[in-house]
Amino acid sequence: MITYLDADIRPLEAGWTLLVTEPDTYDSPKSLHRASARIHAPVPGTTAEALTKAGLFDPEKPTPLHGKDVWYLRPLTGEKPGPAVIRFEGLATVAEVYLNDTLILSSDSMFESHDVAVNLDGTEQLTICFRALQPHLDKRGPRARWRPQMMTSQGLRLVRTTPLGHMPGWCPDIHAVGPYRPISLIRPGAVAIADLRLRADLEEDGTGLLDIAFSLGTVVSQVTLSCAGQSLDLTPGADGRVKGRLTIPGVAPWWPRTHGKPVLHDVRLTLDGKSYSLGLTGFRRIRINTGTDGRDFSVIVNGTPIFCRGAVWTNADIVSLPGSAEDYAPWLTLAANAGMNMIRIGGTMTYESADFFRLCDRLGLMVWQDVILANFDYPASDEAFTNHLSREIEQFLTANQASPSLAILCGGSEVYQQGAMLGLAETAWKGPLFTSLLPELCARFAPTLPYVENSPMGGAMPFAPNTGVTHYYGVGAYCRPLEDARRAGVRFAAECLAFAHVPQQSVLDKHLTVPPVHDPRWKARVPRDRGASWDFEDIRDHYLALLYDLDPARLRREDPTRYLHLSRAVTCEVLEETFAEWRRPGSSCHGALVWTFQDLAVGPGWGLVDATGEPKPVWYAARRAFNPIRVAMTDEGTNGLDIHLCNDSADERTLTLDLSCLRDGKTPVVAAQRAVALAGSSHTSLQATDLFGAFFDTTYAFRFGPPAHDVTVATLSDPQTGEVVSQAFYFPQGRARAMQDADIRVAVAQGDKGWYLELEADRLAQSVHIALDEGRATDDFFHLAPGFPRQIRLLTSSKPGGEVLTASSSRRFRF
Repeated sequence: MITYLDADIRPLEAGWTLLVTEPDTYDSPKSLHRASARIHAPVPGTTAEALTKAGLFDPEKPTPLHGKDVWYLRPLTGEKPGPAVIRFEGLATVAEVYLNDTLILSSDSMFESHDVAVNLDGTEQLTICFRALQPHLDKRGPRARWRPQMMTSQGLRLVRTTPLGHMPGWCPDIHAVGPYRPISLIRPGAVAIADLRLRADLEEDGTGLLDIAFSLGTVVSQVTLSCAGQSLDLTPGADGRVKGRLTIPGVAPWWPRTHGKPVLHDVRLTLDGKSYSLGLTGFRRIRINTGTDGRDFSVIVNGTPIFCRGAVWTNADIVSLPGSAEDYAPWLTLAANAGMNMIRIGGTMTYESADFFRLCDRLGLMVWQDVILANFDYPASDEAFTNHLSREIEQFLTANQASPSLAILCGGSEVYQQGAMLGLAETAWKGPLFTSLLPELCARFAPTLPYVENSPMGGAMPFAPNTGVTHYYGVGAYCRPLEDARRAGVRFAAECLAFAHVPQQSVLDKHLTVPPVHDPRWKARVPRDRGASWDFEDIRDHYLALLYDLDPARLRREDPTRYLHLSRAVTCEVLEETFAEWRRPGSSCHGALVWTFQDLAVGPGWGLVDATGEPKPVWYAARRAFNPIRVAMTDEGTNGLDIHLCNDSADERTLTLDLSCLRDGKTPVVAAQRAVALAGSSHTSLQATDLFGAFFDTTYAFRFGPPAHDVTVATLSDPQTGEVVSQAFYFPQGRARAMQDADIRVAVAQGDKGWYLELEADRLAQSVHIALDEGRATDDFFHLAPGFPRQIRLLTSSKPGGEVLTASSSRRFRF
């Protein structure tokens, strides 16, 4: 790939039209009926997007697009005559590109970029025909040893395209067709470099290393590389290849946002006195520690173990498959604001653009990137297939080679698991594609990047949770008790905790105005595994019954409003309790990524954020669970109640820890307070008995007489301001026994940063929901403890109005 340093690069965005035809109606632009009706087509964009804007496609009831040919046309009339390069950054999927009637490019991979040199005279027509993909999906290839049921077409294993749109029950059946990545017209200047390799690393002593290599196509007398206040003169070799290493002592490193600042540095190349930016990079050292037993999976950044928390990315918009910073920013900002430090792009999705990684660089979000391979038995012996795969990985790693957020490259999703679960021998599912080709490409183009063969993998079976990387659904799809999060011995969950999370009521009122649960239109939005007799709403109901001692079906009939409130609350409770277990000192777990980050359609989907971009109640729970400074409690049976204090940040914090056991949600039976100094990057555990100074049956394990309390509250607060930093709740008799009809004082206040809601309860109020008439609160579905008033910032443009509701009663508190 050529890097043009002084070229005139202009995106070819406006002026496109498209025509949808039956397959093979036209063999070239010459035979295309010029009078045929066409519609405006956004580029970059997709056919589904263009048809939707024209009122010819309904994303809620999508019609198949892979059985059609789609022609995109744009005149180049008036373009300056002369040599140029047309860059196609992504064509989905089988495409023919014509300049006038001459074929200049054929592409049959969605994941490859192409530069085509042309000589323009200013009268040309640029035409792209996206051929119907269905005939290619129907072709027979090498015999597969297994056939995953989650995909609609087994032919997807033979074509380099995204599985999105081909997984019923997972996402809408919207097919990716069109120029979904930019098309640019490049007028090369005098200076260009080829085969650029740029790699930033960090030594153990804090020295930054910046390695560069490229080929010069022109004669240059002086070449200088500069970064972070240091410079290095480079000398081209006889072959025109330039190589060098810039050493930067004491460079400010790049950290995941939970553990420090994601510092970036500009990299500049000076050629004969003229300076060019090669973009921003960050210096960090990422290693994987498998522990003394070889079964661990811990991400070590700059020598510090990182508990990775975040979610699996789906897509910013399945209709248009956007790739600009403007499209990504709202979503990734929500990920950052939730306290995430890792996003995983799974093998069932698609590669995102360089803008995605640039944003993650700035936000301090590490990216676990799967190769887009999932579940299938891929034709590893097919040379054409492996050539495509090699080119897409080379281009992907080259495009993001300087990005510090790119943390892990993984061979794909559930390929090993799929074969193993069908009873096949390891030799059938663990082959050279993942053990040879992909690691060799990673070592060549990203030598400092850790490579993982597949997700999940490790142990006697690749899906065993107590070794390596797992997809953990013990708590979740397999309906195991919450204690299974410890019993399973999870080391690193690249996927976990999939539930049908219910969106906020305001979103449902606007976008899905149908009766919840039983209406077919509601059920169509509930994720499910294809062919399963249950869906993920059934899973949520299982835990609603378990945690609240209620019959979900009866509650749904008799009190649908409370049913929805508890449905929102229960997945919050499960997530917080599970992460409390995994983040405690002594846990075997080193990271967990929730399935998934965002929904692709409005409804009770897997996402922490709904398809409109509004955080669901469970997003707020994740924000509390992922907080770098966190207090949590775990029931240790007859060993009592443990209080766990985590400080992932680099700074020491001195806070006040309050612990109290309450009867009837308000009366302290026993209480203690202690100042705690939490060193940076520290984790410690305390026993409740040590804090109280005497025995008290906090877990109600000994059962000497009736229970004395129904909830224990642990609070970390700032001793100067009284602000609650983190809070945890333990229910020795279950949440149902701790339901109290609390009286809540509600007041609206205005401060320097906007509007606030002040809340104070006379007793415990469970799962407090702030329903604003406009905007949203910065916390929601939290427990409100007596003696700890909360001030919640409201993100609203005017004086707020609304009401406060709780899971404890039907009372509403208007403000």
